[in-house]
Formats: sequence, C-alpha cells, structure tokens
Amino acid sequence: MTTLKFHNTKTRKREVFTPIDPQNVRMYVCGPTVYDRAHLGNARPVIVFDTVARLLRHVYGDDHVTYVRNFTDVEDKINARAAESGRAIADLTEETIGWFLEDMAAVGAEEPDHMPRATAYIGEMVAMIEDLIAKGHAYAAEGHVLFAVDSYRDYGKLSGRTVDDMIAGARVEVAPFKRNPMDFVLWKPSDAQTPGWDSPWGRGRPGWHIECSAMADALLGREFDIHGGGNDLMFPHHENEIAQSVCAHPGHGFANVWMHNEMLQVEGRKMSKSLGNFFTVRDLLEKGVPGEVIRFVMLSTHYRKPMDWTEAKAREAERTLRKWYAVAVSADAGAPDDLLLGLLGDDLNTPGAIAHLHKLAGAGEAASLRAGLKLMGLMGDLMPEWAAQEAFDLTDYEAFLSDARVTAMESKDFAEVDRIKAMLTQAGVEVRMSRNGVALSAGPGFDADRLDPL
Repeated sequence: MTTLKFHNTKTRKREVFTPIDPQNVRMYVCGPTVYDRAHLGNARPVIVFDTVARLLRHVYGDDHVTYVRNFTDVEDKINARAAESGRAIADLTEETIGWFLEDMAAVGAEEPDHMPRATAYIGEMVAMIEDLIAKGHAYAAEGHVLFAVDSYRDYGKLSGRTVDDMIAGARVEVAPFKRNPMDFVLWKPSDAQTPGWDSPWGRGRPGWHIECSAMADALLGREFDIHGGGNDLMFPHHENEIAQSVCAHPGHGFANVWMHNEMLQVEGRKMSKSLGNFFTVRDLLEKGVPGEVIRFVMLSTHYRKPMDWTEAKAREAERTLRKWYAVAVSADAGAPDDLLLGLLGDDLNTPGAIAHLHKLAGAGEAASLRAGLKLMGLMGDLMPEWAAQEAFDLTDYEAFLSDARVTAMESKDFAEVDRIKAMLTQAGVEVRMSRNGVALSAGPGFDADRLDPL
C-alpha cells in the first residue's frame, strides 16, 4: 500500500497519514456559501480536495472513503442578495447550488459522498448549542447564544494565535452582551423578513461556525481523519469549529489532520473587481477555456503555495493536454505507476506528478499516462470533445504532401502541392513546410470529414 504523507496545519509538520479506520477513511471540506457563481478562487479547494479524495479512494478503495463537502445555505450574504434581487431565498440557493455543481463538474470534480445543506441540520445545531451551554462553554444573552472562548484553553492553537493577539489584531463585533470581545455567535435572532427557526432562545438562525461542526458530527462522527479548506478559513472559522466540537465532545479531537490550500492570484495580483481581474469559472468556460485546462493550471502549483492564474499558463496547459491526449487515447488505462503514486502521496505533490506525466508522454507510455491523467482528474473514460481533433492521425497526409513536394521540386510544377495544401487548410489543418520536411497538426475548426477527398 502506498504510504501517504500530508502537511498537518495543526502540528505544522508533514506526517505519515494513518486513518482512524482504514475501512472508513473520512474527510470533511468546507463548501461554498451559495448566493452567486463560483469565482476562480472558489475552484481551487474543490480541485485540491477532489484530488485528495481520488488518491484516498485509490489507496483505500472506493467503498472505504467518505467525503463530505457542505453547502452553506443560510447566511447573511444570502439574505442580502435575495432582498436585493427580490427573489425567494430557497429559489436563489437552489439555483446557485445547481450552478456550482455544474461548474465544478466541468473542472473534473467528482461529487462528494455527502453534500449536506445547513438548513437540513438545524435540529442538530440546536442540540449541540444546548449541550455547550450545559457544559459551561456557551451562554445566552439577548436572544443570542455565544461561545465563551475563555472556556477552551487551546483556543487559537490551530492558527498559532493567543486570544490577546486576536483581540488586538482583529476586527471583532463588540456587543454589550459579550463577556469577551472574541466570543463568537452560535445562534442569533431573526426578524420577520429573515429566515428563522424556533429554538429555546427564540426564533433565530445559526451562526456560520456551528453549521460545519454539526454537519461533520452527524455525517462523520465525533472524530474523523481530514478536515480541509482554504487557508483564509483557518481563522476564525476552523479555529471556532475545533473549539465548539472539542468542547461539545470531550475526549474526542474532531479532525486529526488539517489541510489548507493557499490563495489564488490573477496575473500576479490579488483577484478583485476593482482591479478588473475578477472572473468566475463560468466566465472562463464560456470563453472557451476547457475545464481540464483550468484543473491542469491549478494542479501545476503545489496546493500550499500561492497560485497565479495567467492566460499564458492556460494556453500552455491546453497545448500540453492536447499532446498528452493524442498519446493516451490509444491505450486502456491501467494502474498508475509507483512513481506517480509516490509523488502524489508526498503531500499531494501535483507539480511533480505533472512533470512525471511529461516524461511518460515523451516516452510514449500511453497506458501509464492515461492512468495518471485519470487519477488526477485530467481525463475520463472518453476523449474530451475539445481535444478529440488532436487524436486524429495525420501521418499519412504528411507523407502524401511530402511525396508531392518531392515530385514538384523535381518537375518545378507545384500545382499539386498547392491543391493538397489548400484542401488541408480548408479542413482546419495547420501546414508547416521547411527544408526539414512537412509537419501537420489539427488546428481550430478541424473537420476530419473534409479530408475524405484526399
């Protein structure tokens, strides 16, 4: 069995991964708040942890991995967008979830085993909050319930901060009913226009952090193997998840391994609407950027390093994948080779894995290349439609044009060469002739049927 090693944010070191139960390896990843299209940065954790899930399934077996990624469908941003658009909240979230799943499927992400919606777990959240109050870790005040950070001595350990540092460096909501400025909301009141549920503290709705704790507990248990997400969630979201869950279930450590991906930039700058470099996954897809290309660019940078999306990287990724698909399509996918597995098992070294795929393609190792592409989510069972043109064998046409060219050079009559070249060009074939010979490649708009007369 392949040995896996992951960098654990909690311990700040790379560790051999030892699942709690090899028959049921469990991973929870924080999903989107569903009020708008997924922007490019949203796709990075999805692609990263989809690759982790694929690796876990390969090592431990499809039936021995449980992957959960949630939808936050109750949150103030959703309420604001619904009010702004005049739409029902349920309609907005349902549409946005559909968009998200469609866009993530386009970048090769498989759907997790469970995709819980926060609104389906309100009862579990209320029960957990009641338990935290009973244990002295939370308190009710003016229709709110807050977690008392002073009650958990390890608060801040994941992010490496002290409570005093957090108070000094963070913008926290200072409410008169808070005992400590860092105490965070578990439950808050709702007015008539805001979604709400009955609770012991009045009609209200959950805070964001309690949602993931309750869903993870319900679907994976009080202790599980991996918790993932972007490093922007490390504080306060993941810090608060740990505090709630550990205090609610003494003796259980919540997640054993914490994995965080770094953020994304565009052309060397932070993505933002003010800079004009903000775009969604759907924007790229509609511009003709294949989902596999988006995934390739994402995986070309190690997940724990900042990733810079550039148009040049996208163009190069498309050229590379076309070449690889042309090699791989001729073979059935076997098992990924040991070197590739070793690279992915070494803290998900996807840049190293991609370099290895380059070597396999160059050596014509079609079966190993296809297996590696499939494991990394870069190629499915069928050739992608956008890349199918590259798989067409133009060798005979190269020879045909080359022979006509030799004859023409002897006779000084190039009419036949021009005729063949014109027919190739009309079929979308790019023709390059030099003193070294003839080279053909399928270009944009390639149509193999138009080669039949040749």
